[in-house]
Amino acid sequence: MRFVAMLMLLLVLPLGAFAQDDRVTQLEREIEKLKAEIAAMKEEGSGDDRVSELERRLEVIAAEIERLKIGEAAVSVEEGQYGLGPAASKVYRTEQGRLSIGGYGEALYQNFDSERDDGAASGRTDTFDLLRAVLYFGYKFNDKWVLNTEIEYEHANEVFVEFAYIDYLWRPQTNFRAGLLLLPMGFLNELHEPTTFLGATRPAIETVIIPSTWRENGFGLFGEAGPFSYRTYLVNGLRAAGFTAGGLRGGRQRGSQARAEDFGWVGRLDFNGVPGLLVGGSAYTGGSGQDLNPSVDTQILEGHLEWKWRGLELRAMGVQAELDDVAELNRILNFTGSQSVGERLKGHYLQLGYDVLAALYPDTGGERSFTPYARWESYNTQDEVPRGFTANPANDVEVLTLGFAFQPIDQIVIKADHQNFDNEAGTGTDQFNVLLGWIF
Repeated sequence: MRFVAMLMLLLVLPLGAFAQDDRVTQLEREIEKLKAEIAAMKEEGSGDDRVSELERRLEVIAAEIERLKIGEAAVSVEEGQYGLGPAASKVYRTEQGRLSIGGYGEALYQNFDSERDDGAASGRTDTFDLLRAVLYFGYKFNDKWVLNTEIEYEHANEVFVEFAYIDYLWRPQTNFRAGLLLLPMGFLNELHEPTTFLGATRPAIETVIIPSTWRENGFGLFGEAGPFSYRTYLVNGLRAAGFTAGGLRGGRQRGSQARAEDFGWVGRLDFNGVPGLLVGGSAYTGGSGQDLNPSVDTQILEGHLEWKWRGLELRAMGVQAELDDVAELNRILNFTGSQSVGERLKGHYLQLGYDVLAALYPDTGGERSFTPYARWESYNTQDEVPRGFTANPANDVEVLTLGFAFQPIDQIVIKADHQNFDNEAGTGTDQFNVLLGWIF
């Protein structure tokens, strides 16, 4: 382990520091010249258009100096590419023949009510968890071939490969990807770095119906054409033996000796031709039987909308999943009564946040943000069950989340929120969450 740590340290040493210092000095001299020229032209009272152009050039150079001084580890929340988060996209901004290293982390404290709504003990224990510590390693072989990987430590002692793929960047409209892939469904399955979404915890429907973090082995295409972007992959299917009355999350195979008797297709299309607006949808279809006798055909459809405008952030999403052969699946898994896997699962949520610092201090350029937010979601993982089975009303849930997110800088976020869980069984409860997150 010490050898690996030393090797990683050597890989990230700033070998180009001396050349970078020379570049900064050169740019600083250019800024002084520009300032002198601007001052002279203003004193003469001529060339307003020329002055404006020189001032614009001054701002560009100042931004480049700041980037050089901070270094490649500085990641802007606006720099995500191909549906990935800003840190996960770091390799695409790296020069060819270079290794990129990035990552993110989340530490989560949760305080649970001791009683449920019906007066019974909740049985929940307060926890403080290093939820995730993630390292991205990428390598840009050249302008066409890119390797990108994510190694994730969960709960401080579990290690997973979250994704590992090769891209061939042919042209903006058509690129190729193969390996262990994040499925492009919803907002958070691909874009789940803590600075990129509101909420100390992820919305439930993007966990139990879209079974995030959902990754499978496969290959496909991605690209952009005008205001549209798309991703489409063929992947190994889910494994129905892991489905439960609580959702589809247990059906993920996660690239580990994945059974490939049944395959699935996933596709996503987004429109982002209006600044601040994202509208799109995705679909998944495939067999989930794998080593079981019924095929358990599984379809998931979702639609999403995001609008950002002057500190305002609105998100809305709806999702529905439908499964075949559920009665036979229940028999094989020995599920009876209300234990049935859902034949239909559905949910939706609406989320609104507003960065008050953007309104109070518009000249700060977004260096800090303080965003109160509210999210309402409703979902049912047993919206329909096969004849002869019953749905558990505890799986028909509504959640109200109220909280805030504070970012002292783009790369660090502190979130705190209160969540009220209600269900048709009357056994809901409340909880309080505090999260510290970072990216680099």
